[in-house]
Amino acid sequence: MGRTAQPAALKLLKGRSEGTDTAGRPVNQGPAFKRVPPEPPEWLTEEAAAEWARVVDGLSRLDLLKPEDRAGLSAYCEAWATFRSATETVQREGLTIEAKQGTLAHPAVAIARNAGRELRSWAAHFGLTPSTEQALAKGPDDGEDDNPFA
Repeated sequence: MGRTAQPAALKLLKGRSEGTDTAGRPVNQGPAFKRVPPEPPEWLTEEAAAEWARVVDGLSRLDLLKPEDRAGLSAYCEAWATFRSATETVQREGLTIEAKQGTLAHPAVAIARNAGRELRSWAAHFGLTPSTEQALAKGPDDGEDDNPFA
């Protein structure tokens, strides 16, 4: 399985020059979706709704959201809520539990681990991982090429 494709907006932010990616290739803008943030579903848990509110403004400013992203963004936010809840349970109750079979890993450890994996996967789709943060933080092209060998 190959690398997950990045949205055109992220490729352009990382690009060498206007309209190109990091290798200098033209970036296909893709379909002209209406770039407005989706409305949050009413059924989001309280923590997921808070995460939605936290990330939507920033993603909207970068024109990375469209109404069709509602399901993916909901999954990201609920994965965050699950991760937080499981992590808080482990902090409160410890990493292990005593059972008939002896000392076992607390079930919340596996829940947090799985939610963390899902969270990272969804976060990458929206440019919310540390590796994509640098691309998002890059300002407009100042006319200087960062690669002296290009």
